[in-house]
Amino acid sequence: MSTLPPLAERLRPRRLAEVIGQRQILGEGMALRIAFESGQPHSCILWGPPGVGKTTIARLMADAFDAQFIAMSAVLGGVKEIREAVERAEAAREGLQAQRTLVFVDEVHRFNKSQQDAFLPHVESGLFTFIGATTENPSFEVNSALLSRAAVYVLQPLNEDDLRELVSRAQALQAVPEFSPEALQRVVSYADGDARRLLNTLETLGVAAAREKRDVVDEAWLQKVLGERLRRYDKGGEQFYDTISALHKSVRGSDPDAALYWLVRMLDGGVEPRYLARRLIRMASEDIGLADPRALRLALDAAEVYERLGSPEGELTLAQCVVYLAIAPKSNAVYQAYNQARAFVRNDGTRPVPMHLRNAPTRLMKDLDYGKGYRYAHDEPDGFAAGENYFPENVQNPGFYQPVERGLEIKIAEKLRLLREKNEQARS
Repeated sequence: MSTLPPLAERLRPRRLAEVIGQRQILGEGMALRIAFESGQPHSCILWGPPGVGKTTIARLMADAFDAQFIAMSAVLGGVKEIREAVERAEAAREGLQAQRTLVFVDEVHRFNKSQQDAFLPHVESGLFTFIGATTENPSFEVNSALLSRAAVYVLQPLNEDDLRELVSRAQALQAVPEFSPEALQRVVSYADGDARRLLNTLETLGVAAAREKRDVVDEAWLQKVLGERLRRYDKGGEQFYDTISALHKSVRGSDPDAALYWLVRMLDGGVEPRYLARRLIRMASEDIGLADPRALRLALDAAEVYERLGSPEGELTLAQCVVYLAIAPKSNAVYQAYNQARAFVRNDGTRPVPMHLRNAPTRLMKDLDYGKGYRYAHDEPDGFAAGENYFPENVQNPGFYQPVERGLEIKIAEKLRLLREKNEQARS
């Protein structure tokens, strides 16, 4: 009995017109479409999330230019594979047909600098056309020298209409059964713009439905077959950092509904709640600070409650914390002051501690005037030694901490103004 190829391979486009999505680069008059039609290949980087057609487009480019297609994975390959690709490209160029070569490197961001540099002389000489595929921002992950020699095309996740079209094509092959409207929406949402994920899911459902002689997939059966796999979130790569950034910025922007949305998006995708608890603690310090010191305590309490309850009960406490942080008064005054102090110390010399501030636990130290002249604040009026200096000699108070006029920092600012006036009076 013959074995059918995987569904993804059976549905792989054989012509440019069969590609689903990516109209922004493949539509009429768009950049990559023009490159296909010109007959002149050029090196490029295809940047986009998984399952949006990067490998398919590279293969179609090789077909369009009648080029030898050499594919390698940066995860598994190295200098040896690069050298072999160069040899094959030279052989193709010098053969009777004088064939072009297109070298496709999947996950090119996994190659180190020296491996990426190995392509440069051959790209410059025109020995082969280089196509790199990456899910990571090429600005950070691809060497600038290689990046300057390659056009960057940004691929987008497939939209719902694209994914539904893919389901229709699979059903036309009788590879999957019919879906109820709710089940189809659930499958499309789970795919989250990733055609490969959708096709793998359809293949799993097709096998299970055939085994149970089921003609229609409903939501209850879908949940039974896939279960936890229906979580949509990709816990790695750029999407992870983009989503936590959206959560942080929603809290900073005082939008509790958006903050809850991004929190639930991450929890729904299986992100470790302890990671989210740590980020909430960071937000309480960075963006709220002393405008509402209770925020930090609440974030710590939320982390502790989650440890006691676990999931899913403990996740409610994280949601409570997110809402509180979002509506709390905001101040990054301490955050800025800390960074300014770090920069000051980094750029300044190691100044000696003034004698009056030094510790004097022994008689010898006292004889050397350690601690001499120190004014004990509790013995001073109002518990404040007006005019006292706590910086090293010849260092003017830089004024790192500048409280904002929000929340508790309004009161803190008033107190600081009063203390500074007393200092000025004492020193005048």
